[in-house]
Amino acid sequence: MRILVDTSVVIRALADSELPREWRTMLLDPNRQIALSSISLAEIASKIAIGKLPEPPGPLALVPASLGFDELPFEARHAERLRRLPLHHRDPFDRMLIAQAIVEDLAIMTTDRMFESYPVRLVPLA
Repeated sequence: MRILVDTSVVIRALADSELPREWRTMLLDPNRQIALSSISLAEIASKIAIGKLPEPPGPLALVPASLGFDELPFEARHAERLRRLPLHHRDPFDRMLIAQAIVEDLAIMTTDRMFESYPVRLVPLA
């Protein structure tokens, strides 16, 4: 299973915060393909700018590699899918992640229950 991590999962991973054991095992598995969206990096940058997150120890561009994830750029084809998504979820960052997951056929690792309203696979907790 190819996985796209939600921004909240990335933030927890960076802070070495509590993640469910099953997820931590998946994230550390060298045989798994884990993607981190450029959208999540933009969301983290926005949260830093408004004081909701502390400054990281290094550049945001190094975050995907520091976690062992592949960076997934947001492309025009993702925007096209985003344009057709229903407005179940009002968070634009989350909607962009959902569009990417649909286009790229990725399962999303998230605790946000609103993602269930979309035709996207979610990584189960147990």
